[in-house]
Amino acid sequence: MSCKHVDAPGKLAARSRAKSCFDSIDDPLGLDVCLHCFNGGCTADRQHAALHYATRSHPLVLNIRRTRKVVVRDEPPQKMSKLSIAAETEADRYDYTTTVRCYECNVDEVDKTSGNLATVVEGVLKANTFSRQEEVKAWEQEFTSCEHILMLQQEASRQIQSGDLGHCSLCDLQENLWLCLQCGNLGCGRAQFGGLDGHSHGLEHKNTTGHAVAVKLGSITPEGTADVYCYQCDEERIDEDLGKHLAHWGIILAETQKTEKSLTEMQVEENLRWEFSMTNEEGHELEKLFGKDFTGLKNLGNSCYLASTLQCLFALPQFQARYYLPDADLPDVIDPAEDLETQLRKLADGLISGRYSESDPDVSKSDPEVSPSTSSGEVAYQRGLAPAMLKHLIGRGHAEFSTMRQQDAFEFLLRVFKLITRSKHEAPQQDPTHSFRFVMEQRLQCLSCKKVRYRTDEQDNISVPVPIRKISQQAGDEDKKDEYESVTLKECLDIFTSEEHVELTCSACGSKDGFIKRSLFKTFPEVLAVNARRFNLINWVPTKVDVPVVVGDEPFLLDSYKSPGKQDSEELLPDDGSESAPKWKANAGIVEQLSAMGFSVNRCEKALHATGNENADAAMEWLFSHMEDPDIDEPLNLGTPADTTTAADPEKINSICEMGFTQPQARKALRETGGDMERAMEWIFSHMDDPGDLDEDTPTAVAVEKKDAGSGELPAKFQLHSIICHKGGSIHAGHYVAFIRKSIAGGDSPSWVLYNDEKVVKALDVEEMKKFAYVYFFQRM
Repeated sequence: MSCKHVDAPGKLAARSRAKSCFDSIDDPLGLDVCLHCFNGGCTADRQHAALHYATRSHPLVLNIRRTRKVVVRDEPPQKMSKLSIAAETEADRYDYTTTVRCYECNVDEVDKTSGNLATVVEGVLKANTFSRQEEVKAWEQEFTSCEHILMLQQEASRQIQSGDLGHCSLCDLQENLWLCLQCGNLGCGRAQFGGLDGHSHGLEHKNTTGHAVAVKLGSITPEGTADVYCYQCDEERIDEDLGKHLAHWGIILAETQKTEKSLTEMQVEENLRWEFSMTNEEGHELEKLFGKDFTGLKNLGNSCYLASTLQCLFALPQFQARYYLPDADLPDVIDPAEDLETQLRKLADGLISGRYSESDPDVSKSDPEVSPSTSSGEVAYQRGLAPAMLKHLIGRGHAEFSTMRQQDAFEFLLRVFKLITRSKHEAPQQDPTHSFRFVMEQRLQCLSCKKVRYRTDEQDNISVPVPIRKISQQAGDEDKKDEYESVTLKECLDIFTSEEHVELTCSACGSKDGFIKRSLFKTFPEVLAVNARRFNLINWVPTKVDVPVVVGDEPFLLDSYKSPGKQDSEELLPDDGSESAPKWKANAGIVEQLSAMGFSVNRCEKALHATGNENADAAMEWLFSHMEDPDIDEPLNLGTPADTTTAADPEKINSICEMGFTQPQARKALRETGGDMERAMEWIFSHMDDPGDLDEDTPTAVAVEKKDAGSGELPAKFQLHSIICHKGGSIHAGHYVAFIRKSIAGGDSPSWVLYNDEKVVKALDVEEMKKFAYVYFFQRM
């Protein structure tokens, strides 16, 4: 049959995943794709397709149902060897059934040859899915050239030694050698995973001479491909004139032979190496779990950092109460795929409802390397949800999370917190990140006059140092992996809250003896997120060190880490803004070391000021933990009062008020940030509970005492709720998984559950994994 709307369809778009839930074309009733705006809507219980018609008056839809063909393979699939995949056609793997429907005319089978339907339907069927588009990007790193390569001026030519005769100009290494294309210097690269030695002398050469472009000798092929790196851009690049540039140093492409793995090959090999065991000691598979609260997340390509973090967050009651709202209507937005609230509620429904958590034999039929064959009676893993739309939203506008590279799970957690805090939370719904917030109180005391100063900072996490004590090796054990002494979580917290000496001049007595600084908890959060800093600088490269941290399952107290506050016997120091404010200088030697690694002077000074001005490793760790701070590149402010004229600019105040904030909030934010609009907005989002500057100029001003985040009541008893674990020598490689304590049917007490992307199983031997966790989540009892 036909209808009057057959000429109405619009342009083409991606198609096979609903935007408001995780129903797909693989479900029995298929998916209705709107032929006007190409919104995907389910046709099952929640009827998102019908709801879309009711709110948008778009009548025509294409219903798509897909069933998998049984593919018989005579050989096991080959392992991936390069960082690229082709966008495969699906015709050989699936059968499709399509029907055009009109909601307004109530026609279930519209003639697909009517009007311009045929063209639009064909385009929809050919369009890649949203998740597939992201999947392809995951393994396609498109390298480009840069101005430093295009403008390269080579010095006088000479014959460069190669092969067995060549070695680093600053050491004896004969592999992992990088040739400076500007002057012909040979320098070794950094040490790489897999045991490849290196001392970063190539980078040192760049820092000394400013020569930015280098090529890895062992990676050069006769076809003209090679690892080309621009140290100035800090990116892998392509040199279209590589043959010409190499010939300048006597290296002829046709005569070269690739002798070492490329950076791409090593990255793929590294990511394939790290597998968390899915079997017990007898070799039997761990018990697979299905149903409510046991839904896995499909790996979109290097996205295990995202999956493990989101699993931990949405296992918390605060996140479930905020986003799992099965009886509430979804937000009425033009494009659900671009709405963070919709995508977070979609994820909560997918993870918690159990609707998508079931064994999927079709997965094993097409991907035997992912799931076991069901022919032997084994239960297949679930398919896993693909949160591609949410990943797109979280990564949008971010230099790293918008890419498909492996990322740091802890940095991703902070990114999620920032975006959720900025989003709307209409009463009675509360921002779930509030449950992570608390106040640290810092106490400074002059060693000479004993006067003190107190400062408070609101936080949503802590990064604790892990002491590194290597176990001495016995004779003959030189080839064994380094081992380290176990430490307890209490020892890490003791170090984190311990006293440290700070080199400052006292504003009260003028003494240069310095201060004692100590930070303790003023309040405690409902959920404490702890990042264990297991990284050590090896040849100035941050490398993860496997130091075991012992954390028990039993509740424990943090009462001893609570600040007692100002005592009656203590005398306060003058404000920092006084003329006698101390003049602080960064350690010049450490600044030079950090600058040589590519950090700006402003960043180096801030790191040293925050960590005591004495230790390069501590400053480096601070830098890696604060890379996303909005003011990270601003000059260090040691208390100089902001320009109150600039800060109180009426135009800036009005601009902020137009965004829905009050004048007192705008005034205080601008004052705290020296009148910088962008930083003022960051300040407001970080201090949503702060009423701002309430003064006599504000007619509605009421003296409101700001309530501290968290609670200072004792006892402060916490228990481990979940952990994010990482395997690999670098946070940007390897693999992340989550372990979460949950109640399992038939169990007397909560058990540990392993979430390894789409695989969800009852975990064994968690004590060993807890020792090497990267992020811990503790719940207040």
